[in-house]
Formats: sequence, structure tokens, C-alpha cells
Amino acid sequence: MKLPMLTLVAAVALSVAMAGGPARADADDAKWVAQCVRDNKDEGQTVEVITTYCTCMNNKMSSNETRSITQWEKANKREMEACSTQAGWKGR
Repeated sequence: MKLPMLTLVAAVALSVAMAGGPARADADDAKWVAQCVRDNKDEGQTVEVITTYCTCMNNKMSSNETRSITQWEKANKREMEACSTQAGWKGR
């Protein structure tokens, strides 16, 4: 069980680093994206779609934001829809 979670966290960290570029991605971003992936794991999407969505949402948020991605998306429907489309989210 630890290996799949470690693999997921590593994939999320790599995705954040690649999507945001080295100047924007940091350990805090990886933590927030990983939490978003966990929050959305039961939404019927692939890990890749969820990771792309969460990374997109993270990149749209201010670096001073204190809410989680899951909390922030509820107040930012336009960004949620844009990231859903970008990620290929089905059924949103």
C-alpha cells in the first residue's frame, strides 16, 4: 500500500514541477496538488486527469492562498471549468 501512494506522490511532484516550471513549483505546491488528487480520487477519473486538473488549479491560485485547492475551486467556478476542460475531465 505504501508503494502506490509513494508512486502517486512522486508523479504529482513531477507533474507540478513540469507544469509550473522550476521557478513556480515547490514542496508546498506538491503537497497541495497531492491533497487535491486524494480529494478527487473517487470522482471516476484517471490519476493523470486528476493530476492535470489539480496542477492547473494550483497554478491559477495565488502563492499567498491559504485555502486548499478543493476549497478554492468552490469559489472559482470559471477556473474550475477551464482546468476541467484542459485536463479532459469527463462529466463535469
